[in-house]
Amino acid sequence: MQHHRAIRTKVWQYPSLARRRGRFITLAAMVGLAGCSAIPDAPHRQPGRHSATAFTPSPAYGQCLADLGARAASFTPLPDQYYGGGCATTNAVRLVSLSGDQSSLALTNLGPVTCPLANSFAGWARFGVDRAARAVLGSALVKIETMGSYNCRNVAGTDHRSAHATGSAIDVSGFVLADGRRITVLGHWSAGTPEERQFLRIVQQSACKRFGTVLGPEYNPAHHNHFHVELSGTAFCH
Repeated sequence: MQHHRAIRTKVWQYPSLARRRGRFITLAAMVGLAGCSAIPDAPHRQPGRHSATAFTPSPAYGQCLADLGARAASFTPLPDQYYGGGCATTNAVRLVSLSGDQSSLALTNLGPVTCPLANSFAGWARFGVDRAARAVLGSALVKIETMGSYNCRNVAGTDHRSAHATGSAIDVSGFVLADGRRITVLGHWSAGTPEERQFLRIVQQSACKRFGTVLGPEYNPAHHNHFHVELSGTAFCH
């Protein structure tokens, strides 16, 4: 165990992954970090409203982390956090970057996400978004812009907790291409070129194949500027 910048890091080797890719996955067990003040959309901490434990992955969580590593994602596992009122982040990771077919994909404004959601998001980013960008717009994807993930709040207009309250949803607002173009849901869903509009519709449809719930500009005014993606639900795509 090594100490670096007050972060305790344990290296776990997943044999099957190591054989395939010849690499280890570094799992950072961060006491006191836990995805709060260091993450843009993290909640305000209140005494007695959260807890952090040493990082000890369950078999299912460990396998999920191995799968995410096999996708060449850069990420940090996060200790479970409980904030009260139905808000928590468990079996979560903080994604730093993902992998496209040809290069790394940067991410913006992304807080804690559940590991299964991170895996689906990584697959969508590469096979759904990056490939669509090159096929339709003629340039590779280099960045996905988001409006965040974890947020302790209800579904708008209801008294039910949103999937964001458990880090189980991500709001995607835009995409940056290698040639410098920035395609946003707000600016190009209706007002973009035919190719830009086609691209956004393709990436939404590809998201519908990987996530249980996908909401976009045609669902309601609250989603006029982003795609909401979450694993829960059954082919609810609007």
